[in-house]
Amino acid sequence: MSKINILFITVFLSTILFSFFAKADVSEETAYILNSFLFLVCGFLVMWMAAGFCMLESGLVTSKSVSTIAAKNIGLYSISGIMFWLCGYNLAYGISEGGFIGTFTPWSDTSDLSTGYSDTSDWFFQMVFCAATISIVSGTLAERIKIWPFFIFAAVLTGIIYPIEMGWQWGGGFLAQLGFSDFAGSTLVHSAGGAAALAGAIILGPRLNRFRNGQAEPLEPYAASSIPLATLGTFILWLGWFGFNGGSQLAMGSFDDVNSIATIFMNTNLAAAAGVVVAASLTRLVYGKTDVVQMLNGALGGLVAITAEPLMPSPLIAVIVGGIGGAIVVFGSQLLIRMQIDDVVGAIPVHMFAGIWGTLAVVISNTEISLGSQVVGILAVNIFVFVLSFIIWVILKNTMGIRISEEAEKEGTDKVEIGVTAYMIRD
Repeated sequence: MSKINILFITVFLSTILFSFFAKADVSEETAYILNSFLFLVCGFLVMWMAAGFCMLESGLVTSKSVSTIAAKNIGLYSISGIMFWLCGYNLAYGISEGGFIGTFTPWSDTSDLSTGYSDTSDWFFQMVFCAATISIVSGTLAERIKIWPFFIFAAVLTGIIYPIEMGWQWGGGFLAQLGFSDFAGSTLVHSAGGAAALAGAIILGPRLNRFRNGQAEPLEPYAASSIPLATLGTFILWLGWFGFNGGSQLAMGSFDDVNSIATIFMNTNLAAAAGVVVAASLTRLVYGKTDVVQMLNGALGGLVAITAEPLMPSPLIAVIVGGIGGAIVVFGSQLLIRMQIDDVVGAIPVHMFAGIWGTLAVVISNTEISLGSQVVGILAVNIFVFVLSFIIWVILKNTMGIRISEEAEKEGTDKVEIGVTAYMIRD
């Protein structure tokens, strides 16, 4: 028998065997292993987004605040892990069907083969989502907030506020019963983080000399410390988003699950790319210059927008959803300027505004979801998070104070709050 015939027979038999096993159901134990592996690997990718947020913020603030950004980001991630173990997980997943709040108890492992995955892997995957929520807040308030009041707020947001509202849908609470749909967290994670950031920005106020007195116009833009660093941060976030959205399939134990994850990856990438192209085009057409910061945020706006439903859309719909997310970032940034709300990195348009759009856009590709249930979910989450965050910020302001002094702000948070400057040459 010739080598060509042997090769042909080998390929033919391999194809038949692959087709058979690809369609066949795997054992319960194998599915358990694959699903747990998905949570762990995708959780690792989402954990790496903490580095992305840190690099993005470090690149967009002035050089006298970079060390503070680094301290805040590693601090908030660590606080999130402890708080989500201490009470956050059970507040979200200890909720009764159709309920509003779970239990204030620490997480404990109850893994069983029948659950389909390791409880510990699920805890890790959900914890890194929790950390992403407070990361959103960090950039908005940069360059003028005291670090320890921020850490206290981080503990409250990640241990109480976020788990409660997240449980309303992902934990089987009342929003799940109403038919609200948020696949990977456009509202539950991103809009929630944006709402907390908005409350903080209002209470904290803008940076010194950010706006002209009585006029909704910014002064000369603050000099970003490193656009390459901000770009690196954006690419890290883009990479991490494949874990964010892909892992939210929550299963990898079947042929259909793997195909779904691949589709999610493609739609996620298309939405981000569309956000970049639209942001670049709009800034060139409207403002006469191609704004690289808006391009970076356009990518993130596209990613946030597709996060509510990355599986069902066709590639064209994914491009449209992401492109509109990029446009929302551009015009949303101008809206905040007119309102004299100082958002250092543009996190509110990226996460809150684009997140709202993405959650509404679910009905375009998923006809089983009603617009009414989406609106109710958006309002419930954003109002709840904004009001509670506002109250916490006010309490912190009137007890320990949340803003550094004017002299300290001029010197820079690195020198006053941290004692270590990131660069020898400063702005």
